[in-house]
Amino acid sequence: MLADPTVTVIVVEHKDRLTRFGFKYIETLLAMQGRSIEAVNVTENPIEDIIADFVSILYSFCAKLYGQRRAKRKTEKIVKELNVKAEQKKSQEVGEERAAS
Repeated sequence: MLADPTVTVIVVEHKDRLTRFGFKYIETLLAMQGRSIEAVNVTENPIEDIIADFVSILYSFCAKLYGQRRAKRKTEKIVKELNVKAEQKKSQEVGEERAAS
């Protein structure tokens, strides 16, 4: 779509459907090419856009943070299970050695 020079107007339902934040930057870049973006559902209060952008950024960072925590817990669980299995195998080998003696 963007590679086609005949497309001069891009229509989106909401600004955040195009980008989480930085809509104005994309709008400015397209304007330099003689193109425009039309958002069908536009908020009337510009403060709402800023707040929505901030919430999107915060949500994204929180999701990454919680994802890292989840990955860390999962890794710790796997390591714990491997240690338990290693201990069981070691005690089994000791038991077999005693039985063989």
